[in-house]
Amino acid sequence: MSSLEGAKILYLVSEDWYFCSHRLPIARAARESGMDLVVLTRLNDHADAIAAEGFRAIPLRLRRGSRNPFGALSTIRDIARTCRRERPDVVHHVNLKMCLLGSIAALWARPRHVVNALTGLGSLFTSDRPDARLLRNLVLAALRVLDRLTGAALIVQNRDDEAMALRRHLAPAERIALIPGSGVDIRRFEPRPPPPPDGVPIVTYVGRMLADKGLRELADAARLLKRRGREVRIILVGPTDPENPQSLSPQELQGWVAEGVLEWHGYRSDVAAVWAESTIAVLPSYREGMPKSLLEAAASAVPAVATDVPGCRDLVVDGETGILVAPRDAPALADAIDRLLAAPELAAAMGRAARSRAETHYADSAIAAATLGLYARMLGTWSESA
Repeated sequence: MSSLEGAKILYLVSEDWYFCSHRLPIARAARESGMDLVVLTRLNDHADAIAAEGFRAIPLRLRRGSRNPFGALSTIRDIARTCRRERPDVVHHVNLKMCLLGSIAALWARPRHVVNALTGLGSLFTSDRPDARLLRNLVLAALRVLDRLTGAALIVQNRDDEAMALRRHLAPAERIALIPGSGVDIRRFEPRPPPPPDGVPIVTYVGRMLADKGLRELADAARLLKRRGREVRIILVGPTDPENPQSLSPQELQGWVAEGVLEWHGYRSDVAAVWAESTIAVLPSYREGMPKSLLEAAASAVPAVATDVPGCRDLVVDGETGILVAPRDAPALADAIDRLLAAPELAAAMGRAARSRAETHYADSAIAAATLGLYARMLGTWSESA
């Protein structure tokens, strides 16, 4: 019998949509291995989708954008009560805030094993403001102490975060696992025939409408391309996120649309079709964990223009599967897009290389297997006081 058969895992995720978009392949693999799954998350529009998978969802009281300490204490209490009631063998925290709140709750709830998954670390790790640096150091110090008290495993998604975790002693090396994101379904996202040569090329960004994704720089790059006379459609696909302080306003986005430099299509569920229509994927982000949008573009054989930052530089091989540029540099971004648009054969070759790399490095089945392997090692060989 598998070491996972009959074990219970509780996923702590801030949003139900994020669980469905980023954790379903791993959760499905855990279910197939015989694990009992519970999802503790803020329930909005995806409760039925979670239930349809056979997973039990428990509502989490959480205001994601709030920094109210009393609200955080209430959330910690809810997490601890749920863990004490459910008695999971493994509790898997997803994203920085859930790692912090869940690890504090674990001091009271005492689950057998804790997994902290650091996904994209966001504006806290990209800002050089003194208050951000102070808060960043406090958060890292808290993670270090909590790891020692809980004996948690730490999942990081890229080599930069792995080096940071080792340098900051966030966990012992033997408890740090580099697992690159949630992977990509290479059957759902697959290469499509190229568009007709007389069509207008499409450069696509997929994600939330956040300033630290480099969207203002993308708007500036679009203006430069327009002044050069380059015929191209630059499309933004995704929603705003009012609870995130980096969210752009609909008014600013609509201003770019009215200016004629960008198109904003909002949320779309048919992302595979989005990439099938795209010539180039673009992500001028300031920092990433492992960008799912670029994984899906790569699996679709779409070359990428992205920034040379953590996460993006793990995924995009400069000159082979796409082009990397400096962050916050609109002229360099415009030049890279222009280069690929001017050389369709080069872009197609990069797309084929991106698909091959997605198949060999980032298939969701391989990512799920690595995650389940971590669970098995914890349950099979790690001591209760690890």
